[in-house]
Amino acid sequence: MKRTTLSLLAAVTALSAITGIAAITAPDTADAPPQAKAPARLPVERVHLLCPAPGGTEAAETTYTSYTPLGSGGAVKGSAELKRSVAALTDRNPGTKKAPVSRPATDGKPVLSLAEQGRPATARTTAATAPALVGTASGRLAPGWTAQLTSVAKGDGRGLLGVNCSVPDAEFWFPGASMAKERQDYVHLTNPDDIPAVVDVELYGKAGLLRTTVTEGIPVPAGSSVPVLLSTLTTDVAEDVTVRVATRSGRVGAAVRAAETRPTAAKAGAAFAAEGSDWLNATAGPAATVVLPGIPADATSVRLVAFAPGEDDADLKIQLAGPGGKIVPAGSEGLHVKSGMTASIELKDVTRGEAGSLILGPAQRGRATPVVAALRVVRGKGTKQEIAFIPATAPVGARASIADNRAKETTLSLTAPGAAARVRVTASSGSGGGTPVVKTYQVPAGTTTAFVPPVPAGLKGSYALTVTVESGGPVHASRALALPLGGVAAFTVQTLSDDRGTVAVPRVTDELTVLD
Repeated sequence: MKRTTLSLLAAVTALSAITGIAAITAPDTADAPPQAKAPARLPVERVHLLCPAPGGTEAAETTYTSYTPLGSGGAVKGSAELKRSVAALTDRNPGTKKAPVSRPATDGKPVLSLAEQGRPATARTTAATAPALVGTASGRLAPGWTAQLTSVAKGDGRGLLGVNCSVPDAEFWFPGASMAKERQDYVHLTNPDDIPAVVDVELYGKAGLLRTTVTEGIPVPAGSSVPVLLSTLTTDVAEDVTVRVATRSGRVGAAVRAAETRPTAAKAGAAFAAEGSDWLNATAGPAATVVLPGIPADATSVRLVAFAPGEDDADLKIQLAGPGGKIVPAGSEGLHVKSGMTASIELKDVTRGEAGSLILGPAQRGRATPVVAALRVVRGKGTKQEIAFIPATAPVGARASIADNRAKETTLSLTAPGAAARVRVTASSGSGGGTPVVKTYQVPAGTTTAFVPPVPAGLKGSYALTVTVESGGPVHASRALALPLGGVAAFTVQTLSDDRGTVAVPRVTDELTVLD
């Protein structure tokens, strides 16, 4: 059976499990033909999220934050919990002949439980061996549930790292990974189910698909997380790499953790001459036009990495949407991406002191080729540099939330690549107390509006932000979090996407003529 058929069956099954059975209504009269009605939108009843193991450094403090926005969710109270994965694997190199060794979790207690809508819950750990977390939300706490992992790492791989806990799926794209000698990139694979999963990890460089040392897929046992060092999967060398994660069986969550060390003798203009670490979330699916929102105003280096997964080459027009509108960066007007190959371009001083977002689209009308893309962004200079990643993201949709925001250390970026939009931003109660605040913003067409978002009155702890598009749009959004780290401009950027708090349920009627 083809993957498309399997995906369709899985979607139908999941829809039934989430929403239950739609109500059956009788027609008004026996002779009247059935009238098609618009699908009803009902709140989801169950959501799964996967948070990767923080790992990577012996000196780090990791904060987990869980949040569900105020809103519909039915009468069922429900729960939202993050628990340790059942097993943690000790062998990080699937290219070796060593058998993975499983280590059961010490107990079945949640690492983090959420008690109510509208107020985030947090938990912290300093354990270097903290496992991946598997989360489930149900009832009133399911619609819009989100979770965030934020780490402050010192020593080797120092930096501020943030990642959105992901929904399990069968395919992920990660342009912006690397196997340069200054980089150590791991792809973390987490299986939430009670059956094993088998995963293919494909690597694409500037000349196409790299030869792999693993031909039979990577096994991910039930309830386990496997970190895989990218350089162990191939003998080829590539600086800019696009990673495709695809399951042969089962489903997984996936994220890439990148650590970058400064070379001892960095050449002027070298692509990898910074130091720092961060997570790279998966991009939105391939599209002809993609938006990468929220480049900080003080970015000192911006590197664009793109990949064309189809059969056609892509000629991309590069535009920067700033506070005053769209411009074409001088000297970086476009990028040619060959089919099945990774292309990159260094966009030096692209922001010129103003926050902005990149918009990639077809250079010529009628030649719309889907691509995936991501940015590697550097802040700071010299030994005080730090890196972060911005993947292409889908529009916010009706509503999106982001957890773990800090007063005076958070910047929200809203981009309206087409029509102008009116956006409502809600700052939730704090994890330790505080009163929610709501503010509305106008985002002009073709611009990026970056600002310090509202902060709950009397804030204690961290808080969540919910972005709701009231009119116009579409709108793309990201949140940058910046924390002091020994004089380093440490930061991390996470994009916001539709929280999928509701699903469309077809209205069903009893039409007996189908039995004739």
